Amino acid sequence: MYVCTRTSAIFLYPLHPPVASPISASLPDSMGTTSSVLTQYDIEGVQQHCHNLFSQHEIVSLYQRFCQLDRNAKGFISADEFLSVPEFAMNPLSQRLLKMVDGLNFKDFVAFLSAFSAKANMEQKIGLIFNVYDSDRNGKISFNDILEVLQDLSGVFMSNEQREKVLVQVLKEAGYTRESYLMLDDFIKVFGNSGLKMEVEIPVD
Repeated sequence: MYVCTRTSAIFLYPLHPPVASPISASLPDSMGTTSSVLTQYDIEGVQQHCHNLFSQHEIVSLYQRFCQLDRNAKGFISADEFLSVPEFAMNPLSQRLLKMVDGLNFKDFVAFLSAFSAKANMEQKIGLIFNVYDSDRNGKISFNDILEVLQDLSGVFMSNEQREKVLVQVLKEAGYTRESYLMLDDFIKVFGNSGLKMEVEIPVD
């Protein structure tokens, strides 16, 4: 995902979920141990769970990728298995993302990736980003929360003083201060016009 506007661009980073390929496979019972056949009913259930943001062909494709990551057919993907994806492991936000994806069953795996769908709206995409920033899961983001993510993203390329200056300016442009706590609606206000591009390619041919 990319943000391509003014100073807000520095706060979001490319997140490339794994690309899937088509397969006819089996689905975990109750999204647990793999045993039952991936039926039309199962596919429709997963599609409903992700608010129809993926087609049925895409869901079947994602299931193949899920099975590849779930090496021991446990019915869920562990943090170590997610880290086996190079694009994920190299992402500077990988440790924050692991808190969101560790232990996901297939239905929740698809729901997580649904924010990357071309059909997802801006609020759904930014909602995922909000959860990356909201590391303590209290439903609000402080100046320091954003500063910590910015430090992860910029590393040695920016000084602490530069990071704080950029962040203060971004918040000021949206009508907030360093003392402000951003709820999801506030976060959308700050980043909602950023031209966000965050999609996953799922070949189904």
